[in-house]
Amino acid sequence: MSDDLHKRRPQDATKVNIHEAWEVRYWCKEFGCTETQLNAAVRVVGVSSAAIRRHLGK
Repeated sequence: MSDDLHKRRPQDATKVNIHEAWEVRYWCKEFGCTETQLNAAVRVVGVSSAAIRRHLGK
């Protein structure tokens, strides 16, 4: 199944996909952070959106 680029949310909101530019933009807006901060958080805590949210203090 191909990606539907008209969706406004990730298909699996429990994981952050930093390899898709539109998802990076979505998560940066969701967490109120920069792309650099998001990438750093993924390196530290992994791709779990809940863990990233806790790590960023959101």
